Amino acid sequence: MAQLTIEVNNKPYTVGCEDGQEAHLLSLAEIIDARVREIAPDAGALGETRLILLGALILADEVGNLKARLAGALTRAEQAEQGLERADDKVIAAIDAAAQTIEAMAMR
Repeated sequence: MAQLTIEVNNKPYTVGCEDGQEAHLLSLAEIIDARVREIAPDAGALGETRLILLGALILADEVGNLKARLAGALTRAEQAEQGLERADDKVIAAIDAAAQTIEAMAMR
């Protein structure tokens, strides 16, 4: 297991991660650090733990909103796919009808 030091709001934290995941962990820490630094000036005299908790809650809220938007987009995509399938069925039926008409005309 790898260990590295991340910084959040100018404070170092030593954390562990799976080998090979160091860069990913650092990028996650940068996201948290950016959010905490963004809210710190308006948060008043919160302790470091509460400040990080507030940042995590804000990020969790954003994740929840993104999940809801993704679910909506997936639902709309499924509906569009079903609409295309219905359109395909109509085109196939029209082609079959046209083929039958042509065959009937050819038999005359």
